[in-house]
Amino acid sequence: MTVPTNRRRTRASGRRRSQGGTQAAAPPYATRQIPHYEVLEEEGLAIIEHNADTILEEVGIDFRDDEEVLQIWRDAGADVQGERVRIPRGLCRRLIQDNAPRQFTQQARNPARNVEIGGPHTVYVPAYGCPFVYDIDQGRRYGTLEDFQNFVKLAFLSPSLHHSGGTICEPVDLPVNKRHFDMIYSHMKYSDKCFMGSVTHPDRARDTVEMAKILFGDRWMDPETGKPRTCVISLINANSPMTFDDTMLGAAKVYARANQACIITPFILAGAMSPVTVAGTAAQTLAEAMAGMAFIQLVSQGAPVVMGSFASSMSMQSGAPTFGTPEPALVLYVMANLARRLGVPFRSGGSLTASKLPDAQAASESANTLLPTTLGGVNFALHSAGWLEGGLAMGYEKFIMDADQTGMMQTLLKGVDLSDNGQAMDAIREVGPGKHFLGCTHTQANFKDAFYLSPISDNNSFEQWDADGRLDMAQRANVRWKKQLAEYEAPALDPVIDDALLDYMATRKAGFADSNI
Repeated sequence: MTVPTNRRRTRASGRRRSQGGTQAAAPPYATRQIPHYEVLEEEGLAIIEHNADTILEEVGIDFRDDEEVLQIWRDAGADVQGERVRIPRGLCRRLIQDNAPRQFTQQARNPARNVEIGGPHTVYVPAYGCPFVYDIDQGRRYGTLEDFQNFVKLAFLSPSLHHSGGTICEPVDLPVNKRHFDMIYSHMKYSDKCFMGSVTHPDRARDTVEMAKILFGDRWMDPETGKPRTCVISLINANSPMTFDDTMLGAAKVYARANQACIITPFILAGAMSPVTVAGTAAQTLAEAMAGMAFIQLVSQGAPVVMGSFASSMSMQSGAPTFGTPEPALVLYVMANLARRLGVPFRSGGSLTASKLPDAQAASESANTLLPTTLGGVNFALHSAGWLEGGLAMGYEKFIMDADQTGMMQTLLKGVDLSDNGQAMDAIREVGPGKHFLGCTHTQANFKDAFYLSPISDNNSFEQWDADGRLDMAQRANVRWKKQLAEYEAPALDPVIDDALLDYMATRKAGFADSNI
């Protein structure tokens, strides 16, 4: 899939060619200047919080196959019967509010690309976990390491994506038990943005931490706090309903003890893994997320956590997940508000679709997910670019189309400019009645960045569009991703660090046999 580069370019000039010079000036994350959109008042939010505490106290959460975890909960005062943990009302909330940071910085290997997670900030992140990839030339196929590296490069080149992501696609051409090395290394080598860690086994989480120590070197430890800086963020999914398995718990313990961030996300298909109602799904989501975040604080006080919510609706006729529908948007708005009340960053949303192609269904469903993501106040917007087929496929063209939309959302988040320039009274006085503003001084000074300019939308006349080959948006996106990869240049990585990473990977890989589990 990689398009060869025929001539050398400097890193800066390569960026200018592929992004019109915008990459260097792009902020490392978005900061909202508009209010949050909220759908519940105090009474409704209090009902859901009460119900979540009731779930924790009366129903309980299963923490499976990890006796250490159960003992941690016993020591905290929970009622542990077998693997079922019932948590006294209010305990989770106190543990989280007394210890978890409201906002934290994730370090990037390029400090100019550090991201702030929480508060008024939004970080847009590529899709995650797709076993297949899709492009309009070759169709749907299993992902490879080359595809994985391509998407890391495309995320690096996109000014509107602030993060390199995690398992952008599964490189199935590598052994399951060793592919995490190459995925983490690809994020470190081909991008200088923040990245996510491996969670599929505690040992793979430990490898992520050790490789991050090599990458960040002296920056790994914060001399003021005596703790590691947060250089990795990782996705810890609850096995809904109301269960955490030993794989996720093991990875969570590794990251928490290293002061690395954990996103605790109940992964819910409403109607199958939670009640069919918005309020019921929200209460269960809050209970599961609070149990996970409180556990992190018991393992390592003050470790950064993000409250996650992934709730999709389903077809009650077929059982298939549906996306872009109104009920998950309502869950998102409610959960974002609950996260702010709890005092932790929030993860949800993205650009989700059940469509198999980058078509009108994909565009409409993704827009119906991304707009609530932005308006509701999501801080870490995973799955913001590339998602197809309910998360089974990562699309090249869809990635480019979604990155364009995240750029639009960031313009929306800036709100209304009320500076003297924004008010534009000088322009109104200069032009006066009955004339046009095209040539006035204010327009000439602002025209380059007055409006968001999509790199893939076609606004030309029919005749010009016809002469250019009658390309639809997916076809234009296809041209764009190929051009970007052809012009890509990797950000410089210290050869000593690169060699140390390669040596670590080679030594670890040699220490155990390949396996597909």
